[in-house]
Amino acid sequence: MTEYFEIHARDGAARLGELRLAEPRRTPALVGDLLDDAGSEWVADPELPAGDPSSLTVLPHRAFPGGTAPEVRESFAPTYPDVDYPSAAVVSSESPVDHGTDAVIVADAQSFRGHGAAFVEAIVAVREAVPADTAVILSGVATPRNVSLLSYAGVDGVDASRATVEGTQGHYLTTDGFHHLDALEELPCACPACQVPLAKFTREDCVEHNRNALAAELARVRGRIRDGRLRDYVEGQARHDQWLTAAMRELDDEWSYLEERAPILRAAEIAATTADTLRRVEIQRFADRVTSRYRNRFRNPLVLVPCSARKPYSESQSHGQFHDVIRWRAHLVSMTSPIGVVPQELETTYPAQHYDTVVTGRWSADEIDFVASVLRRYLQRNDYRKIVAHVPDEGYREIVERVEADLELEERVTYTVPADGHPTDEESLSNLANALDGELKYSKREREHNTVRAIADYLLGDGAGDDLFADVEVQTTSRYPKIQVRDGDGTQLATMVPEYGTLSFTLEGARLWDESDAPTKRVEIDGFVPHGSVLAPGIVDADEEIRVGDEVIVEGPKAFAVGRAEMFGREMAESARGEAVTVRHVEET
Repeated sequence: MTEYFEIHARDGAARLGELRLAEPRRTPALVGDLLDDAGSEWVADPELPAGDPSSLTVLPHRAFPGGTAPEVRESFAPTYPDVDYPSAAVVSSESPVDHGTDAVIVADAQSFRGHGAAFVEAIVAVREAVPADTAVILSGVATPRNVSLLSYAGVDGVDASRATVEGTQGHYLTTDGFHHLDALEELPCACPACQVPLAKFTREDCVEHNRNALAAELARVRGRIRDGRLRDYVEGQARHDQWLTAAMRELDDEWSYLEERAPILRAAEIAATTADTLRRVEIQRFADRVTSRYRNRFRNPLVLVPCSARKPYSESQSHGQFHDVIRWRAHLVSMTSPIGVVPQELETTYPAQHYDTVVTGRWSADEIDFVASVLRRYLQRNDYRKIVAHVPDEGYREIVERVEADLELEERVTYTVPADGHPTDEESLSNLANALDGELKYSKREREHNTVRAIADYLLGDGAGDDLFADVEVQTTSRYPKIQVRDGDGTQLATMVPEYGTLSFTLEGARLWDESDAPTKRVEIDGFVPHGSVLAPGIVDADEEIRVGDEVIVEGPKAFAVGRAEMFGREMAESARGEAVTVRHVEET
C-alpha cells in the first residue's frame, strides 16, 4: 500500500505529486539523489536495510535486460518484503508486477529509449500493472528535451545520469536538443554554471549546466500540469525530435489508457495550433460522445453554420446575425476544427467553448477528413428531413458536399451562401431566411428541456436524458445558460454549470438519478459521513466509468451524498491517499 507518495493534481496521465519524505519532493522531479540502493541479489544476498525517512530505499532486487525470456524472469523474480519506510521496487516493463512499494523503477528503460512505440508500450504496461498512486521512475533516459514527453506519458521521477554523461562528452543540452561545446559561439543560458566566459567553460561546467537545465525543465513541466496545459507544450517540444513525435502519436493511439485519465472538463483553454491537436483525447472523446450519445430531439430542419472565434458561439456577432434570421425555426449545429460538430445544446460543454485555433481561412486535408467523418456519423445517427448548409466555400462546403454524396442526401440539402460569399452577407442571410420560410418556431421550454437532456446524454450515456427525467414533470427556471431543473412541485434537481456545460445535482436530483434507469456513477464509502471531501482510504469501491470532473453519487452505511470526482474510478479504489471526491451535498442515513 502506497504511503509515501501522494498525487495532488492531474493532467491526463501526467501527475503533480509529492514524495512524502523527511524533506518532501514535488514530482515530476529529479529523484536520483533520493534513491538509496540496497543492492542487487544477483551478486550478493543483501540484508534488508533499516530504511530512512529522508530517502527512497530501493529494496534488494534482480534487474533483467530487455528480451529476457518470461520463464527466466519468473524463476529468478525477487520477493519484496513489506516495509514501513519509503521504498521502491525494480520492475521490468515486459512483466511489471505490483510489489506494494511507493515507487517502481523501470529496469529496462535503456532498451526503449529513442523508440516511440516501445517507450509507450512500456510505460502503459507499467502504469496499468501497478496501483494508480504508485510513482513510476526512469533512470538514464531524461534530458531537457524529452522530459516533458516522459511526464506526459505518466513518468513521475527521473535521474540526471544521462544529462551528466552527455556533459562529460561535451554535449551542452537545451530544451530543443544538444550542442557540441566546440561549436558554441556563446552560452545561451543564464544558470549559475553559465556565468563564465565561453573560453573558460569546462566539461565540468557543462555537466552542471545540463543538470540545471533538466531541473528547470521539470519545474516548467510541473507548472504546465498545474495549469492543465502540458499537452499544448508537448506538441511543440515533440517537434524537436522524431522519436518524441512518434511517441506522442503512439500515445494518442492508446485510447483506453489516456481516456480513463483525462478529465471531462478543465479550466485551461486548448491551444489548437498543430495537426496533432485533432488526436487529443478530449477532442476525440467529444466527437465520440456527440456521435454515439447525443440525440437530436427537435423536429425542425438542421442549419449547419461555421464556428466563431468567440465562445460560446451564441454570444458571437455572427451567430447573433444567424439567430436573428433563424428565430428558433431550425436546429443549429456549428462546424469547427478541431472539435468537429457542435449541436447548439452542447455549445458550452467542454471543450466546445474551451479552445482557440489558428485562423488562416484555409483547411488542411486532415481537418477536412476529421470534420467530415464526425458530420457523417452525426447525420447517420440523427435524421433530418431538411438540411440547410449556411457555410462558406473554404473547407466547410467541401465537407458538407462530401458527406452529402456519401449519405445520398442531395434532395435534402440546400446551400444558402453564394460562391465567394460570406455567411453574414445580406444575400446569404436572405437566402437563409427563404430556406426556412414556413417553418414553425419551437418554444423556450422545448429548447431548455432539450438542452438539459442533451447534456445528460453527453455526461451519462445514450438515452440518459430521457431515462433520468422519465417520471418527472420537468420545469426549467432561471436564464440560459444557468438553467435550473425542477420537478412538478418546484423542487430543484440540478443546475446547468455554464463554465463547463455540465449538470450539478442537488441531493433530490441525485436520488432521482439513483432511482432512474440512467447509468449511475457511484462511489461506495465506508461507515462515515463525509464533510467537504471523501479521501481515497475511505472508499470501498467505485465505478470504473468515473472520470475526473464527473458528477458522482456517494453512498455508504451512514451517508448519501453527491459531488464531483477528483480521481478516475479505478484510481479511487486503488489509492491509499488523496482527495477522491469533492462533496457538495450530504445527508446522514
